[in-house]
Amino acid sequence: MPLKRLARGARLSFARLPLLGGGRRLPVAPVHNVRDLWPGDPAAGAQLARGSLTWAGYTHPVGPGQWDAPEFEPGFREGLLSFRWLRDLRAVGTDAARLKARALVDDWLHHPSQHPMALDCGVIGARVAAWLGHYDFFAASASDSFRQRLMERILVEGRTIAALMPPEQHGWQSLTALKGLLAVAVAMPEYTGFLTRYRRYIDNEVESQILPDGWHVERSPEVQLRALRELAEMRAMMQAVQHALPHSVAIALDKMSPVLRAMRHGDGGLALFNGSHERSATLIEMVLSQATRTRVVANAMPDGGFIRMQAVRSLLLVDVGIPAPPEYDRNAHAGTLSFEFSCARQRLIVNCGGGVLPVWKEALRQTAAHSVVVVEDMSSSEFGTDGTVRRRPAHVSVDHAVAEGAHWLNLSHDGYHPSAGATYYRRLYLGGDGEILRGEEMLEGEREVAFVLRLHLHPTVTAVDAQDGSVLLEAGEQHWRFRAAGGEVAIEESVYSGGQVPQPTLQLVVRVDPAARQKQEDGDTPDAPAMGGDAPPGKVRQVVRWALRREKLLLLA
Repeated sequence: MPLKRLARGARLSFARLPLLGGGRRLPVAPVHNVRDLWPGDPAAGAQLARGSLTWAGYTHPVGPGQWDAPEFEPGFREGLLSFRWLRDLRAVGTDAARLKARALVDDWLHHPSQHPMALDCGVIGARVAAWLGHYDFFAASASDSFRQRLMERILVEGRTIAALMPPEQHGWQSLTALKGLLAVAVAMPEYTGFLTRYRRYIDNEVESQILPDGWHVERSPEVQLRALRELAEMRAMMQAVQHALPHSVAIALDKMSPVLRAMRHGDGGLALFNGSHERSATLIEMVLSQATRTRVVANAMPDGGFIRMQAVRSLLLVDVGIPAPPEYDRNAHAGTLSFEFSCARQRLIVNCGGGVLPVWKEALRQTAAHSVVVVEDMSSSEFGTDGTVRRRPAHVSVDHAVAEGAHWLNLSHDGYHPSAGATYYRRLYLGGDGEILRGEEMLEGEREVAFVLRLHLHPTVTAVDAQDGSVLLEAGEQHWRFRAAGGEVAIEESVYSGGQVPQPTLQLVVRVDPAARQKQEDGDTPDAPAMGGDAPPGKVRQVVRWALRREKLLLLA
C-alpha cells in the first residue's frame, strides 16, 4: 500500500507540472463541443453576478482571490470549487453574467485554489466538465490568450484526474471524476491517453456501484438521480464523437432509469429515503429522457431493498433493506421499514427528508425522522462520529403478496434486538381501490418496551382531532380518516426537509408506554394494554393497529 501511494503521488506531481514545449500542439479550442445538458437557476445566477453564492445551505460573497477563504464550510467549498454554478450564470444569459463567469475562471487560471479539496478527483471532474460544457458561453468570444490559458489548464486537470485513478473513495462522485476525464478526451482527441484511462476504469466503477436490479449501492433516490445524470452525460459525449458507449454504462442506464421512475411520487418528485430531497420534476424528467428512451417503471427491487405498491392512484413505497454497506454509508438513514404514501399528486405520509446543514443532516438520519416505529427513543441503526453506520439491522425479512389489486406486506427487522431485546414486525395492507391503508406494528421481546409509531405528514396536509377517537386529514380536495388501537393517539409538530429549507409540518403519533399504563392501573384507572396474544413462551408481544381510509364527503348545495 505505501508503494502504491508513493507511485500515485509521483504521478500526481508529474501531472501538475507546467506544460513544456516540444510536445503535441495544444488545440486553441475544444475539438468537439462538450455541451452541458442541464438547466441553471437564473435567480441564483443573478445573485452570483452581484457577488455572492448560495450553496449547500450557506451564502458567502465570492470574487477574485477568494477561493481559499477560511470561513467557507466544506459543502459550500465543494460547490464553489466545482464550478457547477456556471450553468446558473448561463441561465441569466446577459453579457454581465458572461463577463462575471469569464472573470472568475480567469482568476482561477492565474490563482487556483490551494485547498486540498481542489485536488479531489470528483471536484476536478465537475470543474473541467463545467468549463468545457459552458465554453461557448464564457470563453468562445474571449481573447486568444485567455483561451490558451484555459486549454492549458484543462489539459493539466485531465492529467491530474488520470493520475488520481483509481479513486481512493468510491461513490457517485467518482463517476463525476470519470465524466471529467471523458470530457477532456472528447475536447482533446489527439491526447489518446485520456480515453484509454477512462475506458480502463469505468467498467469497474459502474459495476461496483450499480446493483443488479439497477439501484445505486447507496440506496438513495437522490444519489440515484445524480449517478444517472453523470452516466447520461457520458452517453451524450460519446454520441457527439460517435464513439461506442462502454457496455457497463449502457446496461446501467437501462437498469437505473426504471428504478428512478419507481421512486417518484405522483407530483413527479422523489421519495425521501436516505437523505433525498424532492428535487425538480422537470430536471428528473430531463435526466430520464437523456438516459433512455423507455418509460419502464421498476416494481421488484430486491437488491436495492425497496418495494413499490400501486393501487389505482395510490402509491406506497417501503424501505425493506439494510442501510448501505461500508464505504457507501455516510448518507444512510436509520429508516429501515419506513414508508411513504401518496394519492394522485398529493403526498400524505412522508419521511422528513435530508438535511442540508450538518445539524439537520444528523437529526434527520435518526429513525424518529421516518414514518416507522421508534423503540425507547433509539434508532434502528447507529452512526459513528465519522458519519458511517456503526450498527445496522442484521436481518430484514420481506413477504409481499398481491391479489385482485390489493397488496399485503409482512416485514420484520432485528435492529432493536441489541439495544432493547426486541424484534420489530410491521404488516401493511393497501386495498385494491387504493382508498384504505392498514397497518399493524408489533414488538416481540423478553420485556415490555416503550415505543412510538410516527407517521409524518406532508406540509400540505392538515390534521384535526375528530373528538371520536379518529383524526381527520385534509389534503387539497382529498380527505382521509386515521384510527389506531393499542396506544395513545396524538397530533404533534414535525419538520419536512423535502427542499433546501426545513418546513414545519405535523405528524400522527401513537404512543405505547408500559410504565404509564402500570401507573394508571395502580391508581385504579385501567387502560387497554397494548398487548398481543399468541406470543412464544417467555416472550412479550405488544401490538398497535391502525388504518387510514379515504373519506367520501358529500357536498350539499
